[in-house]
Amino acid sequence: MTALDDKINERFPGLVVRKDLVKAVKGNAIVPTYVLEYLLGQYCATNDEASIQSGIETVREILRKHYVHRNEAGLIKSNIREKGRWKIIDRISVALNEKTDAYEASFANLGISKVLIDSGTVKAHPKLLVGGVWCIADIEYDYTEDKNVTPWILGSMKPIQLSQFDYEAYLDARRRFNTDEWIDLLFQTVGFNPDMFGRRSKLIQLMRLIPFVERNYNLIELGPKGTGKSHIFSEFSPHGILVSGGEVTVPKLFVNNSSGKIGLVGYWDVVALDEFAGKQKKVDKAIVDILKNYMANKTFSRGVEPLGAEASMVFVGNTKHTVPYMLKNTDLFDELPDKYYDSAFIDRLHTYIPGWEVGVIRGEMFSDGYGFVVDYLAEILRHLRNDDYSDRYRSHFDLSTDISTRDRDGVHKTFSGLMKLLFPHGEATPDEIEEVLRLALEGRKRVKDQLMRIDTTYPEVDFSFSRKGGEKVKVATLEETEFPTFYYRRAQEADSVAPAGSEIPNQDISSRLASGDAGSSLLAVDNGPKEGHLTFAENQKGVTFDALFTPYLAGAQKITITDPYVRAFYQIRNLMELIETIAKSSSPADEIDVHLVTCLDGIRPEKQSENLAAIASSCDRAGIRFTWEFDETNTIHARHIVTDTGWKIALDRGLDIFQQYEMNDAFSFANRMQQFRSVKAFEIIYLKMPSGG
Repeated sequence: MTALDDKINERFPGLVVRKDLVKAVKGNAIVPTYVLEYLLGQYCATNDEASIQSGIETVREILRKHYVHRNEAGLIKSNIREKGRWKIIDRISVALNEKTDAYEASFANLGISKVLIDSGTVKAHPKLLVGGVWCIADIEYDYTEDKNVTPWILGSMKPIQLSQFDYEAYLDARRRFNTDEWIDLLFQTVGFNPDMFGRRSKLIQLMRLIPFVERNYNLIELGPKGTGKSHIFSEFSPHGILVSGGEVTVPKLFVNNSSGKIGLVGYWDVVALDEFAGKQKKVDKAIVDILKNYMANKTFSRGVEPLGAEASMVFVGNTKHTVPYMLKNTDLFDELPDKYYDSAFIDRLHTYIPGWEVGVIRGEMFSDGYGFVVDYLAEILRHLRNDDYSDRYRSHFDLSTDISTRDRDGVHKTFSGLMKLLFPHGEATPDEIEEVLRLALEGRKRVKDQLMRIDTTYPEVDFSFSRKGGEKVKVATLEETEFPTFYYRRAQEADSVAPAGSEIPNQDISSRLASGDAGSSLLAVDNGPKEGHLTFAENQKGVTFDALFTPYLAGAQKITITDPYVRAFYQIRNLMELIETIAKSSSPADEIDVHLVTCLDGIRPEKQSENLAAIASSCDRAGIRFTWEFDETNTIHARHIVTDTGWKIALDRGLDIFQQYEMNDAFSFANRMQQFRSVKAFEIIYLKMPSGG
């Protein structure tokens, strides 16, 4: 139990569950997370370990006795027949039998159909008619010789979802958490360990929740496979449905003109199309045309009659190529099927989540902390769909007048969604509002910049905002910062370069990183290194110690590293990699003194000393004398490198600039080469000290 877990249990009693329990009870039951958490919320919503273990056994017993496995359907049917009545957990769907003018239920796993269900139940739960709903139901058996009458009778049925919630209590509890704590609570709720991700990575993944809080929101996420893109839409909420992109038809998604039956958009808050990418996929042009109209106007046609719906549309798919490859040769929508590779369709997307910034999900990334019972949060998010937070930035910031109405709508809807998720109580500082506004602008800019590569008719857009008082802030996507050499291409202008006067942060630095120029300093010029200040964004790649430090360390005979956090193994490994850079920048005939000033590890000091001694032993054979000392006061905060050649390199994060990567995988590029690791947000300042300073 962490301090945050204690606080979560205190502020949301009975509404949270430990997220690792889902795996503990799931076994081979193929049920959505919200179904399991519904049960866990009934029996395990506590931080008392004995009660949790007892609750787990209860939930396991319920699943064992009542969840219907397809291969055990015959046994369950027998139980119902012999006992007359049996409680089951199954997915139930309903269809209207026009011949008998009666509603009939089908049970997905039990394999029975034509079970009569009263119209009142169907009216109360209309999603039974589209896609089906997971329910706890009592099934009875009453045999009759009439072949037209089914022996199966639906005694009672309860959809597995929350019946009520206190929204004001939710807002009041939110006020008890600071922003970092709240982000971590949401992140644990969707099942991930917040300690394994940086702030930007957390927010990018939480953007997947925006369709649940915004009506008619259009989101796309493309990226490598295995990054959890579809997890939230299949497991997280009873109000969202995930459909394979290849299985979508006009009648299924919108309306069946022959029967008048409304499709998925009429019943679900979120409709997500999975496996959406694939250039060779065959797509019905009719569905693309209807989608374009629906995404723009929230309506679709049934013959001559226009119908409206509120479902948000989500498109998730895998990319085959790296980001620089796509930027150099095509664009970031390259993987879309031919019919969707259409500027009018793409322009209706409100945001583009960069799936390549999310690492491949590994076992240690899952959370064992507490989060909301997802059904509770799903109801809260559904309630928030009624609110509009899109103007919450206007007292502090103004959007550029160059931003078109459609671009502005995309920015506003993304901003509103993120504000509802993070600050439903409406209490955000100007800095926090700016962070959300930047992400909203970046998501829409990613769409528009690619449109300009696809269609010559789209003009340049100034994606910027101004702080009250006049200071203008230009927004850039991370891939724009990383790969400017490839980024600035307009349609039919493959050989063009960045437009004159572009004010992209670290443009020269990023160009050199993108070109693989890792052996020379990012600020060094022909006549040597120079003073300067560099800023790097979270998730940026291509950064190496060689590129940051080589010219500033060359020729130094004595180097002092001050960093209070060289304690854990990965931090000591960073130190060793810096010493490797020192070895590469020096002559084999030189002998160099490297001295470390750090703080003693309060948990495993003996292991820390053992690892540092191993570095010293290795350095002896390379002509480097490595020594270290522990600051006895344990109060040092400064992090810097000082050389006897007069350079001082100030590091706001010390050497701890890389995000977690698979250190035990000898065949991982990130393990072997720094340029393949994502970095944390950090700054570095190079100062030339006066002689004798």
